[in-house]
Amino acid sequence: MSFDKLDSYLDSLQDTYGMPVGDLLVMKDHEEVHRHSFGYSDYEKKTPVTPNNLYKLYSATKVITMTAVLQLVEQGKIKLHDRLSDYLPEYDHVLVKSRLPENEDVCHVAHNDIRIIDLMTMSAGFSYDLYAPALQEKIKESADNASTREMIEALSKVPLLFEPGTGWNYSLSHDVLAAVIEVVSGMKFSEYLKKYIFEPLGAKDFYFQRQIDEATKKRLCAIYTADNDKPPFYGISDEKADEFTFTKNYESGGAGLIGSVDSYILVVDALACGGVGKTGKRILKPETIELFTHPYTTFGQLKKDFDSLNRIGYQYGLGVRVLVDGSKSKSPVGEFGWDGAAGAYALVDTKNNISVFYAEHVTCFGDNYHVIHPKIRDMIYEAMEIK
Repeated sequence: MSFDKLDSYLDSLQDTYGMPVGDLLVMKDHEEVHRHSFGYSDYEKKTPVTPNNLYKLYSATKVITMTAVLQLVEQGKIKLHDRLSDYLPEYDHVLVKSRLPENEDVCHVAHNDIRIIDLMTMSAGFSYDLYAPALQEKIKESADNASTREMIEALSKVPLLFEPGTGWNYSLSHDVLAAVIEVVSGMKFSEYLKKYIFEPLGAKDFYFQRQIDEATKKRLCAIYTADNDKPPFYGISDEKADEFTFTKNYESGGAGLIGSVDSYILVVDALACGGVGKTGKRILKPETIELFTHPYTTFGQLKKDFDSLNRIGYQYGLGVRVLVDGSKSKSPVGEFGWDGAAGAYALVDTKNNISVFYAEHVTCFGDNYHVIHPKIRDMIYEAMEIK
């Protein structure tokens, strides 16, 4: 088993793109199979990256949020087809925008209820409009102190893009689910994750973006962005890097976590190994994890909408991509996971008990998702000689 080809490819990202940093960890059956990192943790390129460094996970947060939701489903505290308004009453009557361009400012009251499964599958009709007036007003009114629950209440005033269940759109749906978790559990979202996922797995290095102290902040890798999807990359401000975190008290279920590679891999390792972590503690049952392996955007408008994201061979499931076409990947059908706005990449293979996490720190760079991640995935399986 040789990972030389993979390591050469990872190192080449520095020359090919000017990629500033990357860290890859592969596990199988709770054991580390391979680790390779490259680059620097600071803008001056003086400090080589180490396992102690942290990354803004952005949408890789979603895999963890979905794990929390499925824990509550498993316990019977949430049902997949429950109405969102059963937990958040302000969503009992929501508005939907007209889909006709000539009537784009016209709204009507939604005919369909938003269900929990619609939130999980991104088919609820929400958008990723972080600057919607209702949200910005709540931030200003609260003097940057609004809680997760308060911001999600404000979101209910923003019209949906389409009737719930009739389309697919990447959105703030998983942020809404963080508020549902708070209502159901009676705990802050961060407290729930810590008690029921991170502590059982021994994952000590997770934080919410605007809640870290100065010592922790120093461990963050420098973050970059691209113009028009192309290098060269340049550094971005903290304000821009934290735009998914509305206030200092807001805990985003869709994009809020900061974490280390060593901690994140413990979560996907547990999912890959039947729900039991390296510590021996169980976070989900195997039959619950099986729900992750089923696609939901398999036909009609949902499929058309998801296909526009260009995740070749995949469809969308319960907050994760799900491999449906084995000819497009070296990984097996049913492999699932997700990625993040700065290039993070998570893979879970329950057939071979393989988990992968790759951290990077460049936003607005499409090659991460369409070129780099698929190559990393296939090279891992080639190196492990798994067919």
